[in-house]
Amino acid sequence: MHTWKTLSKETILDFSKFLRVELHAVELHDGQVIPDWPWLVTPDFINVVAVTDAGQFLCFRQTKYAVAGITMAPVGGYLEAGEAPLAAAKRELLEETGYIAESWQALGSYWVDANRGAGQAYLYLAQDAHQVAEPQADDLEEQELILLDKAAVAEALDEGVFKVVPWVAAVALALRKMGE
Repeated sequence: MHTWKTLSKETILDFSKFLRVELHAVELHDGQVIPDWPWLVTPDFINVVAVTDAGQFLCFRQTKYAVAGITMAPVGGYLEAGEAPLAAAKRELLEETGYIAESWQALGSYWVDANRGAGQAYLYLAQDAHQVAEPQADDLEEQELILLDKAAVAEALDEGVFKVVPWVAAVALALRKMGE
């Protein structure tokens, strides 16, 4: 199998650090050239499924602009320029919840959109978490931190209460890693 080859790139929209749209000319495996392939550049991000030393999952009940109604979510946020994914995960856990964790496991990194880019998701399971500070989140959405047991998280996952694909992936992978 042969991967596509990027022949050229042109930025057609540069909207701060959160979104850039490029137009790529790409050559397919059979030599066919597509001169106007749209490509999205968004920041890479992390999601952390955090579990306390008492076995409680830290979750948010929150709103998101693109999601109708209320959704459940794990900890998440963008990587800062030059920041390693695990460092971003630890920073976001502390900022959003006031917790730190003793045990960290990478659950993998995944492209958000295989044909359009849109950043990479780095997923983590953080265990033996305990609170050391008050949350210092600067999120725009309304959110409430809640503690759930493993069965309640699995039920929320099965019922579609986690409404964003990277969150579903993070929670499912974490539960699998934990033997669900």
